[in-house]
Amino acid sequence: MSDKIFVFGHQKPDTDAIGSSYGFSYLSNHRKVGALNTEVVALGTPNEETQFVLDYFGVEAPRVVESAKAEGVDTVILTDHNEFQQSISDIAELNIYGVVDHHRVANFETASPLFMQVEPVGSASSIVYRKFLEADVEIPREVAGLLLSGLISDTLLLKSPTTHPTDHKVAEELAKIAGVDLQEYGLAMLKAGTNLASKTADELIDIDAKTFELNGSKVRVAQVNTVDINEVLERLTEVKTAIKSYMTAGDFDDFVFMITDIVNSNSEIVEIGSHADKVEAAFHFKLEDDHAFLAGAVSRKKQVVPQLTDEFNK
Repeated sequence: MSDKIFVFGHQKPDTDAIGSSYGFSYLSNHRKVGALNTEVVALGTPNEETQFVLDYFGVEAPRVVESAKAEGVDTVILTDHNEFQQSISDIAELNIYGVVDHHRVANFETASPLFMQVEPVGSASSIVYRKFLEADVEIPREVAGLLLSGLISDTLLLKSPTTHPTDHKVAEELAKIAGVDLQEYGLAMLKAGTNLASKTADELIDIDAKTFELNGSKVRVAQVNTVDINEVLERLTEVKTAIKSYMTAGDFDDFVFMITDIVNSNSEIVEIGSHADKVEAAFHFKLEDDHAFLAGAVSRKKQVVPQLTDEFNK
């Protein structure tokens, strides 16, 4: 096996998954003490928002890999995730050197000790930025741009309840290094990810989706950002058909689809599956035609998954 270490974010990578892994790989390779031989890779192709970021800062997308061992690599570093079902296909067979994440820790165990940095901040990119400061490694403009973009994406330009008080300073400092106006660039970036009209229903439900094991149930929770929720709801029939096919193919118990209005900070929740009663109880609403409005909800991590977890565990 090679001495190379792969660094990657979760499946269906979003901007924070790409930005944090790219940044942490660069940092690992340029440490003044204890530098590693890492390569940033991805577990999927960039979405439109992330591609906008990569193009803006002139960065080539990390190459996509499906198996580490097939590439002769047996050691990995995970960013922006830790749950095995969200990771590379052969994760259970690999040595996990480290984790940099801002999500819950679940379905995770290792045979050996590891470096693990998990914090309840707005993005994994926020953590990576502070690791640069701790290591006293200069951040190139393009790396700062990717880290800033990961933070903007996961916090909806610092408006999400997942935003940590420290994230505001991180964003300001990264924007200065990247040479962009935080608000102007942030809005342009977020809007780049809301072009949904050209997407098929199958693509819509899989743009940003993660699998969660909730008390023995296999639940898929997907999210799309838009400036017009009704634009997606008008396609509800085909969306529901796509979800049902996806559930059958993946043997899911439930599929929760979160359609988020990034301008007004609200979401519509679509639920298909065998636990509609639990979804209704989790969010204190009544589903009509398999969907309901959830005021003020923009964060899957903080406003959807914990509530579902609590209800499924009852």
